[in-house]
Amino acid sequence: MNEYRPGKFQYLPMVIKNLMIINGLVWLVQVTLLKKYDYDLGRLFALHYWGSELFKPHQFITHLFLHDPKNITHVLFNMFTLWMFGATLENIWGPKRFLIFYLVCGLGAALCHMGVLTYENMNLTKYAQHFLNDPTYSNFALLDSKFDLGNGIDSMESLKYALANNDPRAVDIAKLYVRDYVHLYRNGATLGASGAVYGILFAFGYLFPNTYMYIYFLVPVKAKYIVGFLILGELWSGIQNSAGDNVAHFAHLGGALFAYLLLRGWSRKRSDFY
Repeated sequence: MNEYRPGKFQYLPMVIKNLMIINGLVWLVQVTLLKKYDYDLGRLFALHYWGSELFKPHQFITHLFLHDPKNITHVLFNMFTLWMFGATLENIWGPKRFLIFYLVCGLGAALCHMGVLTYENMNLTKYAQHFLNDPTYSNFALLDSKFDLGNGIDSMESLKYALANNDPRAVDIAKLYVRDYVHLYRNGATLGASGAVYGILFAFGYLFPNTYMYIYFLVPVKAKYIVGFLILGELWSGIQNSAGDNVAHFAHLGGALFAYLLLRGWSRKRSDFY
């Protein structure tokens, strides 16, 4: 099957409707708590690195229902994409299978992202400890080149200059800064439904590769090319790991990977699973 006709299906299926309502309500709660009480709900329910003091096992699921409270486009884009590509899937599979698929993709994305977080935190700890043991300019510069310690900080160049000139005060400041940076990095939070949504997006392109999608409502492009371009873009961005990029690219790829594995597993059990 590689074509579909939306007129045969529910415009807003039950699971997608409820997911949109839940995500929207949770986002409003996040905004309210942050504005009125200066409390970030993400501390408790966003996904944290397992080595963080804030990590709890339930976060593997709960992070899927939180979004950036300072950026409404985050939740709107995820929910629009979920509806746009997921409505067809839920109509074909039914609510139970669709919900299972959505949650498995979200969990798979979280597991992949946790693997990346583990690798990054271990690397950061190694290079940070190397500097703390031998606080030279070259070791600090190496740490900065790999983790962009000074992103958005005007004083970083001054600190480097002082370290290069063996200023003892600069050494103490740099040590304190590195310890704080490691602590903040370890306690960083990941939130959003993007991993699960990428699984939905991949499934649509996998099952309906030749369906035309209209870019800017004008240019027709087959779904398989759009999905392929997005996956390659995420892979490239994840490998580049650009400074200031706070998007969990490998979580998106993890959602697509688990979508593929689940689709393949279902297809072996029943050839007409869709």
